[in-house]
Amino acid sequence: MEEEDFIDPKNLPIYKKGKEIFEVVHQICELIPDDNEILQHTKEHMLADAAMLTVKVAGAEGGGLYDLKMENATIIRKAARDLLVQNHSLEAFGFKEVAYFQIVRDLIEEYRLLFIDWVAGFDQWDYIIDRWGLFNPPGIGPFDKDTDDDVPFDPNDFLE
Repeated sequence: MEEEDFIDPKNLPIYKKGKEIFEVVHQICELIPDDNEILQHTKEHMLADAAMLTVKVAGAEGGGLYDLKMENATIIRKAARDLLVQNHSLEAFGFKEVAYFQIVRDLIEEYRLLFIDWVAGFDQWDYIIDRWGLFNPPGIGPFDKDTDDDVPFDPNDFLE
């Protein structure tokens, strides 16, 4: 990745929205009683999931390859969906302030829309073949021939 191509992830709308979600989740988690072990466990999961919404954006932006970006995007999607489900755990185990979680749900919907645009902007031509077959650009398969295999390479050319 060229230096002029570098985008600071902190300037991206999706990163900023992820940070906002983390801050709101953190505030809600501060309301969870310390003496409720199950809710404390839920709190840990919520904070970890909320943190993924920024951490993995930064990771995706740091590595230019399509498959790495898609892998990070998958982790983000899972974390956001898991975060939505935590509302049910909070309610089931007696959290009194569960109504505040609607704020998180609304923010995640805004995040989801930013996520769609962000993923659509991934460069599908900046890839290596994912031999596991999960994160290849459209039209590329795990058994395709890698055109880089045809490029002659002699490591001694670089050691002299």
